[in-house]
Amino acid sequence: MRRTDPEGQDQGPVRDTPARGHGPVRYGPPLPDDGLPVLPALAAALAAAAGRGGEEPVGGGPALLDAARGYWERRGLPSAPGTAAAGPGAPALLLALTAALGGDVLVPRPCAAWWAPYARLLGRPVFHVPTPAESGGVPDPYALLETVRRVRDEGGDPRLLVLSVADDPTATVAPPELLHATVEAATGEGLHLVSDETWRDTLHAPHATVLLSPAEMVPDRVTVVTDLAGALLPAGWPAAVARFPAGDSGTALHARVLDVLTALGARLAGPVAAAAAHALDEPDPVIDRREAVVRLHARVAAALHTAVVDAGGLARPPQAGRHLYADLEPLRAALGAQGVGDAQELEDFLTARLGMPAPGGHRFGDDLQALRVRLATGPLLGGTDAERLECLTSPAPLELPHLQRALMSLRSVLDDLRDDAQRWEPPR
Repeated sequence: MRRTDPEGQDQGPVRDTPARGHGPVRYGPPLPDDGLPVLPALAAALAAAAGRGGEEPVGGGPALLDAARGYWERRGLPSAPGTAAAGPGAPALLLALTAALGGDVLVPRPCAAWWAPYARLLGRPVFHVPTPAESGGVPDPYALLETVRRVRDEGGDPRLLVLSVADDPTATVAPPELLHATVEAATGEGLHLVSDETWRDTLHAPHATVLLSPAEMVPDRVTVVTDLAGALLPAGWPAAVARFPAGDSGTALHARVLDVLTALGARLAGPVAAAAAHALDEPDPVIDRREAVVRLHARVAAALHTAVVDAGGLARPPQAGRHLYADLEPLRAALGAQGVGDAQELEDFLTARLGMPAPGGHRFGDDLQALRVRLATGPLLGGTDAERLECLTSPAPLELPHLQRALMSLRSVLDDLRDDAQRWEPPR
């Protein structure tokens, strides 16, 4: 198989993932976890519903959907009855949406690791569109138009664009002007948009960062999907909600998605639905924990960014989430001496050296040959619940000995690469 760039130029053969046991689906990286024990109020909500042995109705019960509509209302996205659905995690909802909409799928490069596999599972082609230099998650509008034209010229049928304003893996937030241009280009080409807003409540500087949803711009062409593992629930309690457009087209899409969820048996467990509804209602303990978690991970992500840049790597400053996307291309010579020549080898090298997952950029649709990697902040918080909780409650978490040791270890690995790279620089 060969690959082409967005202009349709042949880029040569696609290299298979080199090592056995590194498949893109079963071994793909999960969402970056917050690394913290479950909030007691959420545990109590789950325990109170533990006697519910039944499942939720397909698409969620009334209490959960009412809570979801209230959640969106507080974010300027009013939602009428019959325009919301819930499922056991965002992947189930995206799979159902992709099946319901049909056609080919467009995604940014890079993008969340779980987006493309669900389209491919359905036999749908997936086309990656480059993002601009300042942010990820939202494709460049001109590259999007060119990709749509090329796909159609080759007999394809692009119908769906998946994007994220607050992004995994790049941890950036797309500026409103870029988002507006991309949304305008997509809707002008007749595409339906799925806005993954899993990370919208994890802005590192919420009062200094403008985050707009595409659903605010074109309410009749955007379905919003939010995985509650982003900011509200533990990752092990899978739950997600989707907000559909109002009107006939949204109603029809909602109905088709419920059909697919029914065929999949994709229902939430009753106790998890109760905890999800409690979290979506956003009582004070949930808000307080979320804000504390965001502050903690923002500090650690900033320290991680400094370590990467000081070592000579490249990274956009993190603005959301619990991760950083690093480009270690400037350290290629030093990494090459360690047997690292592509993203899979970089993943293996850093995972072993850091003692924590470090998925390579190829997991997110990036070029296998590029030395890019997503680094998560959660594994740096400590090895025990007590250490992680101490990070959460400390006024100066970066001064805690166990977090200092974790950051020093990471810095040491990166600094060794920088020093090696500098020794091998040719004389000027």
